[in-house]
Amino acid sequence: MNAPPELNTEEVLCIRLEVMRREHRDLDDAIHALEISGTADQLTLRRLKKQKLALKDQIARLEDRLIPDIIA
Repeated sequence: MNAPPELNTEEVLCIRLEVMRREHRDLDDAIHALEISGTADQLTLRRLKKQKLALKDQIARLEDRLIPDIIA
């Protein structure tokens, strides 16, 4: 039986980064749709925006781990 090749840490982080970026886009689309429809209350919009911002911070931290510091 062929075992699937194991992913290294960098590959796993790249996959996680792509998933997080997709979640960020989905949140952006949801916020935009709620703002256009006018059916969302401010508390819901605020929570979604806060979640989106937290996800953006996580994405930035993950990108920092993947991209090495370049001393120029």
